[in-house]
Amino acid sequence: MSDAPDLSALDDAAVAALGEELPLLEGIRTTRAIRRLKPDPVPRSLIRKICEAGTFAPSGGNRQPWFFVAVTDPERRAFIAERYQAAFFPYIAPAVEAAKDPAYPERKRRNMRAAIHLAEHLAEAPVHLFVAGWTRRNEPQYQALYPCIQNVLLACRAVGLGASLTTTHRAHGEEIDAYLGLSPETPSCALIPIGWPEGRYGTPPRRPVDEVLFFDKAEGIPRRKG
Repeated sequence: MSDAPDLSALDDAAVAALGEELPLLEGIRTTRAIRRLKPDPVPRSLIRKICEAGTFAPSGGNRQPWFFVAVTDPERRAFIAERYQAAFFPYIAPAVEAAKDPAYPERKRRNMRAAIHLAEHLAEAPVHLFVAGWTRRNEPQYQALYPCIQNVLLACRAVGLGASLTTTHRAHGEEIDAYLGLSPETPSCALIPIGWPEGRYGTPPRRPVDEVLFFDKAEGIPRRKG
């Protein structure tokens, strides 16, 4: 299990140094979704650090369309969690039913249990970080916002925070955005629950790169059903 650090020891110098030693490719390979989070608070200076990492993402024309809203107030987190759960549990219901089959893959069952745990305990996650951004030509600038989100996730990995990416809140997006003070011109595109992890980072299962890498022309990619 991962222990939350002594918050009293996280002065400005400690926060500035935290995560700076992690090799880049090791961080990329070992950043996985962590959905089991402790309720211990996360210092604002550390939230600022991971959001700053997000601002170094590429964006067309260097427009930097992103905004971050870090929700830490318990009452406001409860408001968000209630709406998240209202969307999540109907969505996950078919998978819950399918998982009753003994032949259901155990890896998928573990992932589902982690997602359910996050939904059930979302209000306890100490930080609900929303990533939002200016629209352009009436469309969200996902091409900039998702690299920004990945930088945030990598920064969480580097400093020892658990995090995962979800968009389930978008089922109540307009209501939640208004609650967060976001306008239709700056909609949120993702929610990243953040906290000190109950588990550990590690290398997630991935297909070998030689199965998905082609030179000059893609060949033999099977057609997906459904």
